[in-house]
Amino acid sequence: MGQDRFGGAGVHQPHGEREPHGPREAHTATRNSVSGARVGGSVVQAGEIHHLTVYGQAAPPATAPTLPVPRQLPPTPRRLVGRDADLAALDRELDDAPGGAADVTVVVTGPAGVGKTALAAQWLRRLAGRFPDGQLYADLRGHAPGGPADPAEALGGFLRAFGIAPVSRSLAEVAALWRSLAADRRIAVLLDNASTAAQVRPLLPGSEHAVVVVTSRRRLTGLGIDGAVFRPVDVLSDDASVQLLAQRVGADRVAREQRAAALVVERCGRLPLAVCLAAARIAARPGRPLAATAEALGQESQGLAALDVEGEAVRHALDASFEVLGPDAVRLYRLLGLLPFPVFTLDVVCAVGGLERAEADRLLGGLIDVHLLEEMEDGFRFHDLVKLHARARADEVRDRPEGRAAVDRVLDWYLASATAAEALLSPGHRTLRRDYTTQPVPGAREFTDEQAAVRWLDTETGRLADAVRWAAATGRAATAWQLVDAMWPLFLRLRPARLWIDAHRIGRTAARTAGDPDGLLRMLTSGGTGLRNAGEGERAADWFAEALRLARELGRPLAEAGALYGLSQTHRTAGRLAEAADCLHTAAGLREAGGDVRGTALARLALGEVLLADGRPAEAVPVITGAHRDLVAVPAAYEAARALAILGQAHTALGAHTEAARCYTEALTAFRAAGARHWEARVLELTGDLARARGDLTEAAAHYRASLARYEALSAPDTTRLTTALATLPPT
Repeated sequence: MGQDRFGGAGVHQPHGEREPHGPREAHTATRNSVSGARVGGSVVQAGEIHHLTVYGQAAPPATAPTLPVPRQLPPTPRRLVGRDADLAALDRELDDAPGGAADVTVVVTGPAGVGKTALAAQWLRRLAGRFPDGQLYADLRGHAPGGPADPAEALGGFLRAFGIAPVSRSLAEVAALWRSLAADRRIAVLLDNASTAAQVRPLLPGSEHAVVVVTSRRRLTGLGIDGAVFRPVDVLSDDASVQLLAQRVGADRVAREQRAAALVVERCGRLPLAVCLAAARIAARPGRPLAATAEALGQESQGLAALDVEGEAVRHALDASFEVLGPDAVRLYRLLGLLPFPVFTLDVVCAVGGLERAEADRLLGGLIDVHLLEEMEDGFRFHDLVKLHARARADEVRDRPEGRAAVDRVLDWYLASATAAEALLSPGHRTLRRDYTTQPVPGAREFTDEQAAVRWLDTETGRLADAVRWAAATGRAATAWQLVDAMWPLFLRLRPARLWIDAHRIGRTAARTAGDPDGLLRMLTSGGTGLRNAGEGERAADWFAEALRLARELGRPLAEAGALYGLSQTHRTAGRLAEAADCLHTAAGLREAGGDVRGTALARLALGEVLLADGRPAEAVPVITGAHRDLVAVPAAYEAARALAILGQAHTALGAHTEAARCYTEALTAFRAAGARHWEARVLELTGDLARARGDLTEAAAHYRASLARYEALSAPDTTRLTTALATLPPT
């Protein structure tokens, strides 16, 4: 579950192309894998691994802000009620560490809602001075409806806090980078709501300077082999529970109704979460006697058996809080229970409820006041127990017109917003229809510039992925594939490799279910590009071949050209240059006949790459130059920048170093403006190649390091190539 922060005086709540790699891809060396990078040589020393992380933070863009020291612990009451003994026990674990080291892992266990998170966060916050390098937090969602969090998700959050943002396909690589980063840092880590020891183990920093606290409903005895110590946390005593109630509703009120107060906390099972929720209900009705609340808590609720946690009657307190809501808040609460997102934004709240922002904000405030909702830095979320309650309430409207309309509004909002970003970032790609259930779509995002669109896509990546799955799971097949299609600039510029492939698998199935051949063609070619970029060339070729057969069956020459283009790229990557050239000549002819200027230019640009790969740069220059000219005229700024980068390679091969430098400088400026992080890394690498060709090895190393840092942030497979290039340079 999420943060059980209770138990104190207060409760806070057409398609992209893979860049050419050139002949250097054939260069191999003995290497060791470290956190998504490759370090040359057969032995890696721990000290040097830590030094590698400097590359992830060195030479940031001039405009990059300085990252603050992470202080991520969730808010807690100023004073915990009834937890003095627990805090003292935790102090002893730290004080008893051998040699006074801070290398301690404590597993705090207990029932849901007992206040494990509040206890752990309070303890670590009191010791903040011992962790000058940061205090980190991750909710592992051990009992969330959608299943536990992937450890890689938490690792990504930790690394981003220090300026590194890998999206690796290898948990082992990301975990290694995390251990390297943490090696010499004095940090505290709170791993909240863990599910299993296996989920926790990759997140342990393995540093003698780190303190880790794990909270879980389970015992996690498997962590004993990692040296963990265990601290069970029980429900509050009777006196502490009454004291907590008194601090929330007033000591005088409790003193006047001592018997009723004792009955309230008894029926709350002395569970801090339940006591706090009951107190919120009492405080909301100052004229109502505590005995009435005690009676309400004693009544059997219907349909909330899932909220019984290890025998504790949490469902009673949740129902009691729910019942004090007004009708508008009740409606919104039910509709929010439909959402699949762990955290949702105000925009999503407006969409699901069909509300204006001011009204949504007002209703959210009411839900927060009675502790049915938590406000986060990046949105809102339900505590896990409350999420179960909200989902149960959502079942009351899920299959009714009101519930179906709410789901349609949210999915349409994401589809319209992603399509608006697509129209700005990839105007030549938006050729397929959009089927909206809601007309017009209220409140869809509009973007003033490319940077704003890229930032939105980056922030919303996880929720967009959840929306795709949600659309498919709820039978909205057309929405599912169209949403994947609208996410094209996200895949192209941000390169989330695993999501690119997974989303297109869903989209391909959805397009078939919807019986939409145009959608299926798009999913096959876009998805094939993702497979190719991820190094799965043979599977990519299968997708492109299926698209080619379908396009020919349907008599769609432009779609046929797109499939041929994709096949050409798989041929080129595999070294089948003659086959690649044949596909591109045919694709260019089909696109030219169809009046597709941009597509024709892209096919000719790819042909120039084939000529370069074949060692014919003099022939490649006029082909690439013509493609660049046409892309500028379209205009297609992103693709024109790619053409400049490829043209720079040709000039470098010919020894025209000044002209190559001009091409790279212009391309780098364009890619940074477009937020194309992968191509920014690629151009920095090519600039290093140019410096090396000029004989300036110091400058070459500087550019390679800058490129490597960006590739590492993307967990791109290119890190191997860059690490090898750096290893072949003499030490500077």
